[in-house]
Amino acid sequence: MQLESFDRDGITFVAIPVERLDASNSKEIKKLMEPIIARNNKIGVDLSAVRFMDSSGLGALLSCLRLVANNGGDLKLFGMRDSVRALFELVRMHRIFEIVASQDAAVEAFA
Repeated sequence: MQLESFDRDGITFVAIPVERLDASNSKEIKKLMEPIIARNNKIGVDLSAVRFMDSSGLGALLSCLRLVANNGGDLKLFGMRDSVRALFELVRMHRIFEIVASQDAAVEAFA
């Protein structure tokens, strides 16, 4: 698996290219995110392809948020489907992550 990323306005945007972010791939996603986080401390994560996420997926994203925060940066999530958003709200992770609607909204949130 590869993560597609690009820079815009000083922010690195990363698209998570899987429909299921769960125990089967969460460790790999986290490992692929580490060098991206090392390059930039402003990260926008596109979750529009993700249809299902479990606690392992949440844990991987939380680990990424911690890595970014330890470097003095921030991570914003966008493109989240309603089913994934419901999970974030159920476990109150929407209070930890900043969730915005789109890439443009992420750029504005970082400004």
